[in-house]
Amino acid sequence: MCSCVRGSGALVPALLPRLLLPQTGHRLTGRTLWTSPSRKAGSGDHPPPPLPGQARVVICGGGIVGTSVAYHLARLGWTEIVLLEQGRLGAGTTRLSAGIVSVAKPISIECQMANYSNSLYRQLEEETGVKTGYVKTGSLCLAQNQDRFISLKRLASRLRVMGISCNIIKPKDIAKLHPLVNIHDLVGALHLPEDAVVSSPDVNHALAVAAAGHGVQIQERTTVQQVLVEKGQVVAVQTDRGSIECEFFVNCAGQWAYELGQASEMKVSVPLHGCEHFYLLTKPLPDPVQSDTPVILDMDGRIYARPWQGGILSGGFEKNPKPIFTEGRNQLEIQNMQEDWDHFEPMLSALLRRMPNLESAEIQQLVNCPESFTPDMRCLMGETPGVSGYYVLAGMNSSGLAFAGGAGKCVFAEWMSYGYPTANVWPLDIKRFGNLQSSRTFLRHRVMEVMPLLYELKVPRWDFQTGRQLRTSPLYDRLDTQGARWMEKHGFERPKYFVPPGKDLLSLDQSKTFYKPDWFDIVGAEVKCCKEAVCVIDMSSFTKFELTSAGDQALTLLQHLCSNDLDVPVGHIVHTGMLNERGGYENDCSVVRLSKNSFFIVSPTDQQVHCWSWIKKHMPNDPHLHLEDVSWKYTALNLIGPRAMDVLAELSYVSMTPDHFPSMFCKEMSVGYANGIRVMSMTHTGEPGFMLYIPIEYALHVYNEVMSVGQKYGIRNAGYYALRSLRIEKFFAFWGQDLDAFTTPLECGREFRVKFDKDTDFLGREALLRQRQEGVTRRFVMLVLDDHDTELDLWPWWGEPIYRNGELAGTTTSSAYSYTLERHVCLGFVSPPPSQEGLPTPITPDFINRGDYEVDIAGQRYPAKAKLYPFSSLFTQQKRRKEDLELSNLQGK
Repeated sequence: MCSCVRGSGALVPALLPRLLLPQTGHRLTGRTLWTSPSRKAGSGDHPPPPLPGQARVVICGGGIVGTSVAYHLARLGWTEIVLLEQGRLGAGTTRLSAGIVSVAKPISIECQMANYSNSLYRQLEEETGVKTGYVKTGSLCLAQNQDRFISLKRLASRLRVMGISCNIIKPKDIAKLHPLVNIHDLVGALHLPEDAVVSSPDVNHALAVAAAGHGVQIQERTTVQQVLVEKGQVVAVQTDRGSIECEFFVNCAGQWAYELGQASEMKVSVPLHGCEHFYLLTKPLPDPVQSDTPVILDMDGRIYARPWQGGILSGGFEKNPKPIFTEGRNQLEIQNMQEDWDHFEPMLSALLRRMPNLESAEIQQLVNCPESFTPDMRCLMGETPGVSGYYVLAGMNSSGLAFAGGAGKCVFAEWMSYGYPTANVWPLDIKRFGNLQSSRTFLRHRVMEVMPLLYELKVPRWDFQTGRQLRTSPLYDRLDTQGARWMEKHGFERPKYFVPPGKDLLSLDQSKTFYKPDWFDIVGAEVKCCKEAVCVIDMSSFTKFELTSAGDQALTLLQHLCSNDLDVPVGHIVHTGMLNERGGYENDCSVVRLSKNSFFIVSPTDQQVHCWSWIKKHMPNDPHLHLEDVSWKYTALNLIGPRAMDVLAELSYVSMTPDHFPSMFCKEMSVGYANGIRVMSMTHTGEPGFMLYIPIEYALHVYNEVMSVGQKYGIRNAGYYALRSLRIEKFFAFWGQDLDAFTTPLECGREFRVKFDKDTDFLGREALLRQRQEGVTRRFVMLVLDDHDTELDLWPWWGEPIYRNGELAGTTTSSAYSYTLERHVCLGFVSPPPSQEGLPTPITPDFINRGDYEVDIAGQRYPAKAKLYPFSSLFTQQKRRKEDLELSNLQGK
């Protein structure tokens, strides 16, 4: 095979088979699906039908993502759907797709989407009569080392929770399933027997035929120039062939989605960037590869391989990808990108190491198939925050075929139909990004990291290295010189922990493991200081809004949005959820009443765009009501520990005892020389202390004063890892990890933060009343692991299955080591088995308290105790009694 690579004369590619050929022209009688095999109008060509003047929804993009959205919207009863394609249907990335449909994805919602896509493509040929090339091959995810094997075992545990068939197998079993694979350096594999391969262009064609059969109008050779917006709402789409008035617009433009968003009347941020992606095709082998031979995913070798017409199709994700720019380039230019054998050679070498028998195989073609990638390796979907009716489904990170069916149906069409998705899609929601991630330079640099990371081994707490220091606290340099190790959240640098002098910084930064991490003792010391003295954590990344009004409009709006009662005295802090109509959390926040008609709202960091969008969506058009994002105006310092009150009292000359400064109270104070510091008696951890919201020009001064005065009280810096340990052992749920749009306050033990009897009818009230009457069917629980060796055993992180009496009962949502309990603590949801009729069963305290629980970590189950309240107080009492007993025994000797 290598001999065919060098020298232009040695390699004469044959014509590509159907997998790589665009569809030929066809016409469906009585349907408005029009295609033409030629771009130039000739005497024999059929003219395109005229564009309709009106539609309910216009979809831009005729690849498999766009046709899936059109198909599923039509199946849900939508009418007046128009799909526009700038070139020929399915002639972009879809035409060149490798055709692999695998459920081996890093997060659960992606696994669910891929699983649905598989089932859809399996029955599509029967539904439409169009052959799709569907073959159930199964796939083998190979592991060359123990860490990769652990990650595959963790994936297997998650897949079994979803009912997806999978098996962990030994190298000898790999050889039986795929005789071409060299198994000598393998430690095992994950076998996914239901995975499949298809012909992506044919699946796209089948979806288009089915969509047209349901009345969808499909127009080729039609370029969308811009989306017209009035008063923040989509009203029309302007094309090179005229305009179409519409209520909804769906951007499925793939690699052109970014430019299309920027070209709109109101710019829409679609953060993705294109990269060249290569795979090769061999001619049939002397002993042809059977069509149902398993797909190989060799992530340690950075390659994949599948059977292809008696030979092999193999590509990969190299360490040095080649970004592309689509500005000003049409579909034909992108389609005809050149092969690059020098660039592909490392992947070719990896393929030959894995399948040595291919050495003599004859190469037919090296294909350059551009793909689009996003800043966090997850696709973009949902309604954009700035324009109502403008939806996006793009940035598939080389998984467009696997995601298209599930994204089109389970998530997208149902989202547009019902006003909300039918699954928790926050990890994929376009509102997780803001305009700050739309810089072309940022995207170009990040995509060069993202593409190799697709197959990189990702251990817990890994961080991106590109696009960093984009948003920083005024204290960044000060903290960095004091040993801060950083992580990034929503573009904001946040300290993980602080390395003491004398520690090996390089070894800490390079430490990657599923076991006990090297920062364990460092974080333990920070937690100890939080409990016994005082620590300061820079939490400036938190989202901060101010809502003000001339009259009572601000209070009226918040009373409608929030489940708790916001009509409290000035200075009081209220923890509350902003719920949707189903009673689920759209936001979990702390609200301070600054004055009669002014409120300060603090939300999680990654809620900045989503929370803003949610509040604006429900705000009346009232010039006397004003919402301002003040996240950048304030530096937030969290002073945690019993000596925090001493530090602040000395700096402010004001008593900070609970008698003078009660819990959940806010007061503007002077700290050092700085005036106007918002001091709040809360810490987000359950420990005593204060949050200081400091105007940024005073941040360095206040920090220096706090650290200087705090020296006598044992003050030190701390990071978010200590914060996480403290909040989890206190059984505090955080939005985005434990809470989401499908979690209600009744399910997570927060009914005390719901005021059913307040004067205003808040969003979600009826759903919560109905749930309270019918019974809660799942509950948020705290599990403390028993018989788990922190030194030797794998650590839990999140997503681990929870078993009760040997039966699956739920999954963990977050976990941490509790330095107080000296054990691992997991938080998660459990549910009782359904009734005989298959209906959910209400959960009771007895169900939780009387079960024998286990947490599955990579296939190994560890016993655990489950409770509905924190263990910390119980264990602290037991520990104190044990220490007293040991002391008395010592004194008696």
